[in-house]
Amino acid sequence: MESLGINVAFWRDRPTLVTGATGLVGSWLVKRLRAAQADVVTLVRDWVPASEAVRSGVLDQTTVVRGDVRDRDLLERVLGEFEIDTVVHLAAQTIVGIANRNPISTFETNIQATWNLLEACRRSPKVKQIVLASSDKAYGDQEHLPYDESTPLQGKHPYDVSKSCADLIAQTYANTYGTPVVITRCGNFYGGGDLNWNRIIPGTIRSILRNERPVIRSDGQFVRDYFYVEDGAAAYMHLAEQLAARPNELRGHGFNFSNEKPVTVLDIVAEVSRVMDSSLTPEVRNEANNEIRKQFLSAEKARTLLKWRPLFTLNEGLKATARWYRDFVASLADTPTIRTKHAADLS
Repeated sequence: MESLGINVAFWRDRPTLVTGATGLVGSWLVKRLRAAQADVVTLVRDWVPASEAVRSGVLDQTTVVRGDVRDRDLLERVLGEFEIDTVVHLAAQTIVGIANRNPISTFETNIQATWNLLEACRRSPKVKQIVLASSDKAYGDQEHLPYDESTPLQGKHPYDVSKSCADLIAQTYANTYGTPVVITRCGNFYGGGDLNWNRIIPGTIRSILRNERPVIRSDGQFVRDYFYVEDGAAAYMHLAEQLAARPNELRGHGFNFSNEKPVTVLDIVAEVSRVMDSSLTPEVRNEANNEIRKQFLSAEKARTLLKWRPLFTLNEGLKATARWYRDFVASLADTPTIRTKHAADLS
């Protein structure tokens, strides 16, 4: 694994707003920004004690604003009063099952909040870079794989549609108003701090730690990109740096980030089991609904235009993730159960 180099010269004292800062990616991004000596402002809706940002203490090193990303007046106040230079917008409702059950809350959080943030940025002349997190789900179900950035955005189900819409709104602000926004489309994030146990990697790790068979909700043949969370945090920062250097060239562009090694659910469970020296066989339930069967990305554009590449292999990322969960479970052994929520990704 190569050194996780951080461009301190770029980030030192840079006023940076992170939405979704207590979510999975947000927690690791804030850690990395603070390591780069950025002046970080975090927008937090719900207080999530089990969030890695809270547990690690890194959130205490930021200016915390309590509020909802759908509140445009609040966003304009934060951008103005803290003279924000760079925005990384991660806040979203990220769970497909919740989107299927509660589409309106997902649309409000993922679509309305996006236009509110971009409109607030348009009215805030200090803002120079915006990195907006979309998703590979924005592409919807496609016949030709892997997806590249020329693939149409055509989500069909609530979560996928919410990401397609937010992505297109960002492009609208870039093309119509010259808003300095770029868009990331990543695969399935995994890493320490993901306490949504319905996701395959943390759920599998927890089952193995409990000496229980891992549960696969699908038939196990769904194909995905699995992207390590520290790679995601590094990619967002690298993209912001590149946008600052080449605003006219990159504004409005979307970029896929992926290690370009798609695997089936069965294969990822097997890899986690190998990393954890487990011989437990998974329980395959075949219950998944409204989910895209095959989805994986080409990152050629990021590799060539941004000179980007991942810092971790899948095996390295899974080993680091397994270590985090072993430490997490051990830390909770003598403490009351902490209620974990999906709301960490909504702040």
